[in-house]
Amino acid sequence: MKTPGRGSIIAALLKKELIAYSRDKLYLFLTVLTLVFVVAAFWLMPDRVDESITLGISPPLQTIIEEGTEVFTAMGMAPEQIEELQRAGLSAGDEGLDLVELEREEDLSAVIEGKLEVWRTDDGRLILRDREAGQEKPTGARRVTVGVGIALPRGFISRVASGQQDTVVTVYSDATVPPQIRGAMRSFVREAAYQLAGRELPVALPEEDTIILGVDRAGRQVSVRQKLVPMLAFMILLIETFAMASLISVEVLQRTVTAIMVTPARVFDFLASKSIFGTALALFQGLIVLGLVGAFTATNWSLLVAAVFIGAMMFTGVSMVVGSAGKDFLGQIFLAMLFTVPLIIPAFSVLFPGSAAAWVKALPTYPVLHALVEATIYEATWATLWPWLLGGLGWVAVLFGAGLFVLKRKVESL
Repeated sequence: MKTPGRGSIIAALLKKELIAYSRDKLYLFLTVLTLVFVVAAFWLMPDRVDESITLGISPPLQTIIEEGTEVFTAMGMAPEQIEELQRAGLSAGDEGLDLVELEREEDLSAVIEGKLEVWRTDDGRLILRDREAGQEKPTGARRVTVGVGIALPRGFISRVASGQQDTVVTVYSDATVPPQIRGAMRSFVREAAYQLAGRELPVALPEEDTIILGVDRAGRQVSVRQKLVPMLAFMILLIETFAMASLISVEVLQRTVTAIMVTPARVFDFLASKSIFGTALALFQGLIVLGLVGAFTATNWSLLVAAVFIGAMMFTGVSMVVGSAGKDFLGQIFLAMLFTVPLIIPAFSVLFPGSAAAWVKALPTYPVLHALVEATIYEATWATLWPWLLGGLGWVAVLFGAGLFVLKRKVESL
């Protein structure tokens, strides 16, 4: 009788893997549920970033300018210029600044504290609503959230121009406003006071190109939906670690491996089938998710396929280690969490971008996530990402090799 070739044996084992996976109802259900959930979550996330700062001010700028007319005249400003300033009122604010002007300081503090709501109509009119008093939502208006505000004293321009030292400006801030924004508002008030007093700032500011560090994302901020794209692919690879580890654990505990070894199949065939099936399963699902969320373009598709393939091999190696060592379902879950939780840490660099710590960059999954992020969000190319993919391949050699070694020792010991 002719002995089947290695290719035929591996193909038969792959068929067995597919049948076993289809019979594992729990992980099959979780796989489908995860695919549906992650795609639905992607399309439900906001796809725009609001880069403007909403600033409340009291009294309105028009009032402040009118009170400072005499000062402007003394400073040599022509009547036409004062009238133009009054008409503009600076109410539109600069780009990225949404100004909410309130008559009373008490209203400003109540709005920031949350006791009052501010609604703006289509014609720009502001409406204050006291929800606790039972006031209804105004129709044809949208709510404006004010997190920080500046209350200027009456006659602010005159007082500053005359050099009165008792001029007090109050900056109101919600507890959720970052300290950087609060500091910026205080600096804004001080700078405005110096300018109105006709004095130079007591410090010399450096050039703009020495202030901005790293890549300037002003006007090109990343939305939550965009950030989710690499995260979704990564999470699919992670979920498949649990599924693959479960298949391996069942075969080890039920000694299916022993039955396979009495056939013409060898340990190499068993390991090859596990490697191919686990990698292909994770790769296929990762690519499906990226396709459903529209991540592929004419320039990044090869990068994404390479990054997902490297990640699939990496997590397949982890699943071999977990599946070989697991004694029961709970033990397998514990080991899977023990191995995968550290690998999730680099994902936070996507949600909270910035300079990642050196120890985070040293984690095996960081090169893969970095490549996914740069390719899907920032349109990076092979020229900039090949070192990261090469680093990911290095980790694949370590993790995949460890998985094969542990699984081989386990099979030989049965």
